[in-house]
Amino acid sequence: MLNAKKILATLFCAASGLSAYAADMPKIAVTDLTYEEKVSEYFRVVSASSKSSVNARSSERETDHSYSARGSYNAKSESNYYEAEGFYTYIDRGELKTYTADLKGALIKGGAVHLIQARPYVGKPMEKIFDIIGRIKQGMYPGADYVLFGTVSNIQFRQESNQLQYGNSITASLSLDLVADFSLINTKTYEVKAAFSASGSGVDTKILSRAGDRVAFNRGKVMQETSRSLADAAYGELMVQFGIPRGANRPANSNGIGQPAVPAQAPEPVTIYK
Repeated sequence: MLNAKKILATLFCAASGLSAYAADMPKIAVTDLTYEEKVSEYFRVVSASSKSSVNARSSERETDHSYSARGSYNAKSESNYYEAEGFYTYIDRGELKTYTADLKGALIKGGAVHLIQARPYVGKPMEKIFDIIGRIKQGMYPGADYVLFGTVSNIQFRQESNQLQYGNSITASLSLDLVADFSLINTKTYEVKAAFSASGSGVDTKILSRAGDRVAFNRGKVMQETSRSLADAAYGELMVQFGIPRGANRPANSNGIGQPAVPAQAPEPVTIYK
């Protein structure tokens, strides 16, 4: 009975330690990737209008001894023609909601942090979409200790074809390269705890054996590969800069926020009486 009590006490202490550690794990909200792009569009405008008016008036009078007649005529015509063409340039801003799901999944599987759902940006996509401090003050990340804010610095699709060395076949490929800049910001002090850039890429390749063959690329596969490789690179940088060993569900000396982790309880020897 005494040994059973010791076992239960040991299990209780271990469970309490894990609970305390879980409570101290940092809570992180991950935003969608914010982007800004300069867009130019060709335009051509043709406008034509015309306006005319006619006023006519006449009178006639005849008697046995005289004859008289009066007449009046007024005409007015007006026409306008306008033509213009050129390029209209504007700044397009917004959030990409496609490339952060795998990063969130990596944080969940890592087990070293709690993931908090971030609220999407609402309102017109003006320059203040990049004001992450303002968004934190507006309460868009309730319960989060940190916000991982990402912005797209470069994104590019490429379509290429190459002749194979032997035969008449060619390879056609569709690839995507994405580079994003991340900042991990403390929601209370607005201190930047980590800052890094990460890149992801994906490609779909087809082989065409005959001239004139048409190829249908798997665009979804390319985007998925890009998202996963971006998540892997970003997760690794975040864990290193944030002080948590990559792949560790529980750090040995720190929980990532400057507080000591709960030490592991050494198991006591158990004697079994028969």
